[in-house]
Amino acid sequence: MARFTSCQPSQMSREEFVSQFADVYEHSPWVAEKVYDNGLSDADDDISTLHARMADTLLSASKEEQLALINAHPDLAGKAAVNGELTEASTAEQAGAGISQCSPEEFEKFNRYNDSYKARFQFPFIMAVKGANRYQILESFEARLGNEIEAEFDKALEEINKIALFRLQTM
Repeated sequence: MARFTSCQPSQMSREEFVSQFADVYEHSPWVAEKVYDNGLSDADDDISTLHARMADTLLSASKEEQLALINAHPDLAGKAAVNGELTEASTAEQAGAGISQCSPEEFEKFNRYNDSYKARFQFPFIMAVKGANRYQILESFEARLGNEIEAEFDKALEEINKIALFRLQTM
């Protein structure tokens, strides 16, 4: 079991905990708030334990809360990325996947896919891009555009929980 190296969640005040973990779920501090409010123990000093609790909090939330969290995510290689408006974590994740090195044609393809995806599903495409490259992301876009909305909603939540784990592992 891997423990946090930069903090000890079980010993934090609510304010400290929420501040530390507010953006593990993109612009959604309510996840950290609910986890804290349900009580912490020494077990939560383990990354996988805290992640499981946070993931369960998301999965047990209302569809409206889940959709709001999905919609809090930026488009991959979208305007926010180009304009430098992403969170620090999103910027690092997209850069790590090589999105910042896209050619103009690749950026156009990302924009087309983002627009098509949002028109079809009414929420942004979500993918945990750590370990992937821009070519794999574009392939995933192509494959997932044919899915049913319920499957994509569930996939978005699954990918968001992967992103959260990656973010927790850097703390």
